[in-house]
Amino acid sequence: MANGWLLLIPGLPLLAAVLVALNRVLRWNRCEASERLSSQLVLGAGLLSLVLVLWADVQYLLHGSQHVMVLPWLHSGVYNASISFMLDGLSLSMSTLVAVITLLVTRFSVNYLHRDCGFQRFFMVLALFTAAMQLIALSGSAVLAFVGWELAGASSYLLIAYNWQSKTATINATRAFVTNRLGDAGFLLGMFMAFLLFRSTEWNVMLVPQADQSSLLIGVAAFGLMGAALVKSAQFPFSAWITRALEGPTPSSTVFYGSLMVHAGVFLLLRIHPLLEQAPALQYLLLGIGVLTVLYGWLGGLAQTDIKTSLLFSTLAQTGLMLIAIALSWYTLALVHLVLHAVWRAYQFLHSPSFALHTQWQAAPAVPAWLGKRRWLHNAALQRFWLDPLADWLLVKPTVALSQEAQIFDGQILDKLSGTPGHHSGIATLADMQAMQQGRLRVESSIGTGSGLFGKLMQWIAERLEWFEQRLLLQQGGGKAKSIRDTLGRYLDKIERLLTQPRYLVLLILATLVVIFQG
Repeated sequence: MANGWLLLIPGLPLLAAVLVALNRVLRWNRCEASERLSSQLVLGAGLLSLVLVLWADVQYLLHGSQHVMVLPWLHSGVYNASISFMLDGLSLSMSTLVAVITLLVTRFSVNYLHRDCGFQRFFMVLALFTAAMQLIALSGSAVLAFVGWELAGASSYLLIAYNWQSKTATINATRAFVTNRLGDAGFLLGMFMAFLLFRSTEWNVMLVPQADQSSLLIGVAAFGLMGAALVKSAQFPFSAWITRALEGPTPSSTVFYGSLMVHAGVFLLLRIHPLLEQAPALQYLLLGIGVLTVLYGWLGGLAQTDIKTSLLFSTLAQTGLMLIAIALSWYTLALVHLVLHAVWRAYQFLHSPSFALHTQWQAAPAVPAWLGKRRWLHNAALQRFWLDPLADWLLVKPTVALSQEAQIFDGQILDKLSGTPGHHSGIATLADMQAMQQGRLRVESSIGTGSGLFGKLMQWIAERLEWFEQRLLLQQGGGKAKSIRDTLGRYLDKIERLLTQPRYLVLLILATLVVIFQG
């Protein structure tokens, strides 16, 4: 535990989130006093976390890159997972960026959300997000990074739905959350392949080229992690969900979709670049996706009229350029671009509420003449290239239709074949089921007509079971089954009373001893 202080970098914001939640639930303070306590907890935790990150930066400058094992986590056969941290230029650059921006946004939010009914809730989720991003940045393994990945996804959902009374906010939060689960599936695939290939998910094991490993399987692992990165950074064609994320307050838009979380996918790609280099086809795919994302962000931004959406499309174009740099193996350039863009975009998003005032309420500039002449392209940019309707048509509607058909198949076929009471038999609630068991509700016919050998067999079994239930179990007062149980119970009570008498107990013990000695 000599390096246990590294746990405090994500641990302090996480502890602050827990304390703010307890303050909210137990109501230790009220009104503005509660605001002061919550903001001071989160600000203090963020400041201490920044100091520890700067100390880690100093350690890196003195001792170079380190892979620090802090605690064992899981050991099962040849599979191992630990709580470990990677201290190198990439992780510490991202960690320092996270610590600085979240601290500035926290301070900005103190005044921005003053006397807002969700003040404590916002600061709790902001602290949780800070801990999540620090885990992603500093994690020494894919497993620990996945923990931060999920915490960041949960906190983004909570802040998109910050105004939970609004139906639009809750729908958009759910849409963004579900879309990101697609990326999580890719992350899980990558971890599974890492365990299969390397028996470990530690970055210092996964990212070392090994000649004896199948390049195809390594490509599958890289493809899964790359898919997670593309969805998290809202790259084309997964870009539609991020425009729904602007329902949250401006500070949350800043840290999530302006400066930090939108770059989490780019950071993951930079982390796994040794895997990408072993699968050149993925680099070409990444290059194509980057070009499409740049075009999508550029054209979409030209057609927008509000400041936050315009900034968001510009962010997509910039992250697309980072993908192109990674695909071309310009990793240092991509990292520098990431840091500078995150800082600049954070300033722009925080400045956006007063932007209209500073520009004296000038109207949004008209679209360029060349775009206005191409009406089809302009219309496509206005409609954001119909990514949302396409997703509904390709994914949402088929899933809903499949679930409805499965429900119909279950109710009309499987329930009838098995004789299970369902909505068609008049048993729609638990109260109806209880009434049927007590004999106050009778099901006249709950057995369907089977077809074929298997169907007839199931029908015959279901009819016999129904007869048994109706004659013995479901009659008023228990029917014949109750009288049989009562008679049997009386005999058992008599036997028990006899066995408790001393003479019978001694006789039972003697009989047991005789059996033992004869054996």
